[in-house]
Amino acid sequence: MSHIKGIAASSGIAIAKVYRLEAPDLSYEKRTIDVPENEVKRLHEALDISKSELEKIKEHTKKSLGDEHAEIFSAHLLVLSDPELIQPIEDKIKSDNVNAEAALEETANMFIDLFKNMDNEYMRERAADIQDVTKRVMAHLIGVTFPDPALINEEVVIVADDLTPSDTAQLNKQFVKGFTTDIGGRTSHSAIMARSLEIPAVVGTKEITGKAQKGTMIIVDGIDGDVIVDPSEQDLDKYRDKMARFEEQKQEWAKLKDEATVTSEGTHVELAANIGTPEDVQGVLDNGGEGVGLYRTEFLYMGKNQLPTEEEQFDAYKSVLEQMGDKPVVVRTLDIGGDKELDYLELPKELNPFLGFRAIRLCLERDDIFRTQLRALLRASVHGNLKIMFPMIATLEEFREAKNILNEEKLKLQEEGKDVSENIEVGIMVEIPSTAMIARRFAKEVDFFSIGTNDLIQYTMAADRMNERVSYLYQPYNPAILNLINNVIEAAHAEGKWAGMCGEMAGDSIAIPILLGLGLDEFSMSATSILPARTQLKDLSKEEMASVKDTLLSMGTADEVVAFIKEKTNQ
Repeated sequence: MSHIKGIAASSGIAIAKVYRLEAPDLSYEKRTIDVPENEVKRLHEALDISKSELEKIKEHTKKSLGDEHAEIFSAHLLVLSDPELIQPIEDKIKSDNVNAEAALEETANMFIDLFKNMDNEYMRERAADIQDVTKRVMAHLIGVTFPDPALINEEVVIVADDLTPSDTAQLNKQFVKGFTTDIGGRTSHSAIMARSLEIPAVVGTKEITGKAQKGTMIIVDGIDGDVIVDPSEQDLDKYRDKMARFEEQKQEWAKLKDEATVTSEGTHVELAANIGTPEDVQGVLDNGGEGVGLYRTEFLYMGKNQLPTEEEQFDAYKSVLEQMGDKPVVVRTLDIGGDKELDYLELPKELNPFLGFRAIRLCLERDDIFRTQLRALLRASVHGNLKIMFPMIATLEEFREAKNILNEEKLKLQEEGKDVSENIEVGIMVEIPSTAMIARRFAKEVDFFSIGTNDLIQYTMAADRMNERVSYLYQPYNPAILNLINNVIEAAHAEGKWAGMCGEMAGDSIAIPILLGLGLDEFSMSATSILPARTQLKDLSKEEMASVKDTLLSMGTADEVVAFIKEKTNQ
């Protein structure tokens, strides 16, 4: 028996036999060739087969997981059509007189190494995309079968060094009860997909492929991040009991689906969800969401060759608003830049894109893009309870300029005889410390705040949350962060406005009692976190948590805050 620790990536318990998902043998012989044209033809045949396979995987993913996850394969298809990758392979075949396999590997490795060494997390992820798709092409060149997880037809736990997005998208949860990998983290594509599929997963174990052989019984505990290989009967009984308790817990959560979110003394707080596409709305409703606290509109722009039209955007916004009925929908305007790029915009490369030309900064300079989006939103506003939120606001001037453009487009639409709602709240995402510091001044002009903690934390702590060497500084419970959050909430309430949170922190079990005590009005999180959060909140007293607010804000370290909250709430 082996007990291995990893990162809990998707909750639940899986018990089944090991299925080793291993890459095929892609070894080949480098050859000198006489007719380069034949090798170029072989290359394009392999590319065409790979594209066809990815189109099928994309459609399967769209049906099972929605557009947001399917967009990963739009990006993969773009890689396979990118002349900046394909042309150098062809050139190497012709100039070096080598076979297609050698030209493909050498060119792909050059690009993979280039992207892997970039500071930008988005660009580092592109290395994984290139690796994934070029392996598929290589398999077809060599003539070996590429792994097809969709063919699994018995209950198993997948064990792999890593799962590519295309692997994960093909998993059938009827048979794949869970998976565990050597590498990866909670924010990897495979982990995100696992949570959407509700398949238990533990990633980043570093050694599972060396410990688990095909057919061996294995336990994956996606709640605590444990993996037990070849468990004893005692272990099996223990985890079967834990699995049963988790399923019972899920049934208890489900009972609260149609209930309001109230604290122990009956105070209501709003639990909303973060979404990326109209297809995500069903998950919000199935989990009892009271609104959409963050609609990330950038997915309308990604995985394409050109900007979405006004009509395409209008249809998407209208769909979300109609599905949500009278429940609030907070739509964040385009937040491109940082780790999200659009190839067709040809934006200049920056040394530090997270602090550069992105989000509202891009929209104010490229107001043609911004105005198109605002027109679509304004037209859709009559179909539901729309709230518009501007991201990455650092100064009052930026907010005023953005709101002026919004008002100009509203007036134009009314002059055209188009209906526009008169009850649209306009707010900002608070993710820059300067904004949090003068929140009282902003509160006089905005209708609401939504705190984006993912960026607020890394900007305040001067620590890239994707950089492993400084990851210890990504501290949601640091008193500096809590004081900034408190400042924003107090500023909103002083002007009779509401304050929400749409960062990962909003659904965190340690953070929830803290935020409740600080007076947060709206908590927006992943849809699957809503019912656990509702369950937790009904046992918490807002008055009691508010009574320890000053104590928390005066603490010196994040560890002190966590220890205090755990003791206070019996976690």
